[in-house]
Amino acid sequence: MASSILLWRLWTLALILATIVGEYGSAMGGGSYGYSGFQPSQWSLAHATFYGDETASETMGGACGYGNLFLNGYGTATAALSSTLFNDGYACGTCYQIKCVQSPWCFSGSPFTTVTATNLCPPNWSQDSNNGGWCNPPRTHFDMSKPAFMKIAQWKAGIVPVMYRRVPCIRPGGLRFQFQGNGYWLLVYVMNVGGGGDIAGMWVKGSKTDWISMSHNWGASYQAFASLGGQSLSFKLTSYTTRETIIAYNVAPSNWNVGLTYQASVNFH
Repeated sequence: MASSILLWRLWTLALILATIVGEYGSAMGGGSYGYSGFQPSQWSLAHATFYGDETASETMGGACGYGNLFLNGYGTATAALSSTLFNDGYACGTCYQIKCVQSPWCFSGSPFTTVTATNLCPPNWSQDSNNGGWCNPPRTHFDMSKPAFMKIAQWKAGIVPVMYRRVPCIRPGGLRFQFQGNGYWLLVYVMNVGGGGDIAGMWVKGSKTDWISMSHNWGASYQAFASLGGQSLSFKLTSYTTRETIIAYNVAPSNWNVGLTYQASVNFH
């Protein structure tokens, strides 16, 4: 009993120290995010596994709807979130620093890697939550791409305890909008979101309409049931985390078409 209490106290102390280091930066590379609109969260405990192989080909697509992660700027630094974190898709695009802790499989110095949430790790109720059902609620779990996992631990570990925190997403350029749908239904996938990385609400405005509220479809997509053909389109978006609202004027020209992606000049910070 005494040894268990001692181990728990040591673990608690390690968590406190890691939180302090994470907040103020350290030789491990925590650094400062300056005056970003979205600030890093506290470090928390979770577990991580990986899926796919070194090519990360199995991570393409995913529940957020980002499609080809290489072409759309996310690369291999991605993770699928357990439903506890996924938040019905509102966590799509959020960014996390993750580092392996308290495992012989961790790399020396506990290096962290930064990943973007691009997929859902669904529950597996046929397996115990502590033996295979790693993403079963209420577990907080990251199923990382193999290249991302291999930056924090040896892949042979399979599963490791980790510490994680939300961090600002640093994205080059403005928001990107990929169009799908038809003449009466516009479905928009929002990508390359900076700051908190997430979207709580979205509106579209044609050059001949007022602002039209778009409903959340799934993942990182929003939809409007309206006839918007032949009009230039502007978008208004609100961040889920910070509640900041920005407007991207005239993102798509009047001859826009489905299957194409349009980039704005604005982004969250």
